[in-house]
Amino acid sequence: MGFSEAIQICFRKYVDFTGRATRSEFWYWVLFVVLIGIVAGILDNILFRNSTATPITGLVNLAVLLPGLAVVFRRLHDVNRSGWWILLNLIPFIGTLILIFLFYIQDSQPGDNQYGPNPKGAGAAPAAPAGSPQ
Repeated sequence: MGFSEAIQICFRKYVDFTGRATRSEFWYWVLFVVLIGIVAGILDNILFRNSTATPITGLVNLAVLLPGLAVVFRRLHDVNRSGWWILLNLIPFIGTLILIFLFYIQDSQPGDNQYGPNPKGAGAAPAAPAGSPQ
């Protein structure tokens, strides 16, 4: 999955909290949000130089809030976790690290799970370790 395809999927599934999202879909979305946030911040700085107002950044944040939450829920579903695990973010620093290192960077659970079919394809299975006979 490429960058533009991942962004299109996230906007197409704007408030779809069901199903599963691959790692690439999730991380491309994160990259997109960071990049668009930087652009919005630059535009706010140019257009509202003598003000503390950041209306463009605020509008961008509102526009990406729901699809961002939805892709996080779908990503957690992909590793067979409830979307409510996002509440770990309420634990400062540690909660975010747990989400990133234990869930967001994990590969998809092979096959179907309670949240739906594997987004990588129906027959997706874990890759064989390097050097093992296939």
